[in-house]
Amino acid sequence: MNQTSSEHLYPQFERMLSRQQREERLGQRSHVFWLYGLSGSGKSTLAIALEKALFAQGKFAQVLDGDNIRTGLNSNLGFSDEDRLENIRRIAHVAKLYADSGVITIASFITPREELRELARGIVGAEDFSDIYVKASFETCAERDPKGLYAKVKAGQVKQFTGKDSGFEEPTTPDLLIDTEAESVEQSLQRLMDYACMRIAS
Repeated sequence: MNQTSSEHLYPQFERMLSRQQREERLGQRSHVFWLYGLSGSGKSTLAIALEKALFAQGKFAQVLDGDNIRTGLNSNLGFSDEDRLENIRRIAHVAKLYADSGVITIASFITPREELRELARGIVGAEDFSDIYVKASFETCAERDPKGLYAKVKAGQVKQFTGKDSGFEEPTTPDLLIDTEAESVEQSLQRLMDYACMRIAS
């Protein structure tokens, strides 16, 4: 008999500490900030900088980064459309768990399609979710190439690469747009920090 059917599951959420109790203990309001964009656009740089800036203010934040997750929790996934969806589904549930624990969560994932962003928003919950588009052109990201990925793509060593073999859908109405081609890291971080502080204000 298959014991994984939902009819055999008995969630115990109502018996656990509430989110409000956890937030009160941590002295903060939790939220999920979902940064997305092409590889090399500046997502991870801004996510880590935001985490440190919030930490300096006495906040408890946690970065969930695409490369880190893919070497652990999602190491069995590739880059097909189905695997990309499952990658986002899993991490969105992790982000929701963090938010329910009172933790300010900063996710940094390419999230190339609108349906994936809506999936993440739906899992986390619209009130707890901010989608932040970190924008930079494919050409600029290729020039930056912080991980050497674009050089490998050019050499034909990487397939299904977002922006080349696999498309990236630009959002029409992100909660926040940060154009890293048009402003410095410091300017981008300040705008991100201002937005974050507004969303986590009690």
